[in-house]
Amino acid sequence: MYTLKKSLGQHFLKDQIVLQKIVEELKKNSFENLLEVGPGAGALTEHLLNIPGINFKAVEIDEEKVHYLKNKHAVLQDKIISKSFLEIDIPFNEPFTIIGNFPYNISTQILFKILEWKDSVPVVIGMFQKEVAKRAASGPGSKVYGVLSALIQAYYDVEYLFDVDAQSFNPPPKVMSGVIKLTRKKEPLDFKSERAYWVLVKTAFNQRRKTLRNALKGQFSAEELKDDIFNKRAESLSINDFAALTFRMLS
Repeated sequence: MYTLKKSLGQHFLKDQIVLQKIVEELKKNSFENLLEVGPGAGALTEHLLNIPGINFKAVEIDEEKVHYLKNKHAVLQDKIISKSFLEIDIPFNEPFTIIGNFPYNISTQILFKILEWKDSVPVVIGMFQKEVAKRAASGPGSKVYGVLSALIQAYYDVEYLFDVDAQSFNPPPKVMSGVIKLTRKKEPLDFKSERAYWVLVKTAFNQRRKTLRNALKGQFSAEELKDDIFNKRAESLSINDFAALTFRMLS
């Protein structure tokens, strides 16, 4: 048996219909290497281990759950990385897909960690707190469109797949959940530099209630700031708009 640890934000998915939907979405993609983040008691893991011909690994910080999983599945003896996902090195030398019911208390950090590995991770399918999932998938004009949206979508197409009710978990969380799919873009955004894009997006959304002219006055010349686009606010610009603006920045 095992215990549930609130300190680790453990809410284990138990709904077999939801689990099957996640696995079906995963199988739409071709992959050889698969990393599961936060397997917990292994509800999803059991399905993943039945996929033939893949190289599977999991990362789990909870030693009790690691011991439980290894006892339950002999095949996992050398397949579990017993660390926080945020602290591990890249787990495969070749491209790999990431899947998981991600801990809600570090879900945004997880997405930024995945961005560090974007050249090696073509697909991510993950369960997040609905608020975070919606932010990752939202587009211009949405109230939740922001830094996370614009940075993730610079490299991935993000699809919001479906909601997951709190009663699908043990114990039920106090929030709704959502499953999203990240598919790496075939054609990257055309920006001056990655650094310029990140600086521009973060600066623009840091003062999202101001017009871009006021929020970005340190990034552009006075002449550039006369352009009508700077009358807008950050949430109305698409990622392509941001990318185009990087070429006009002072540095």
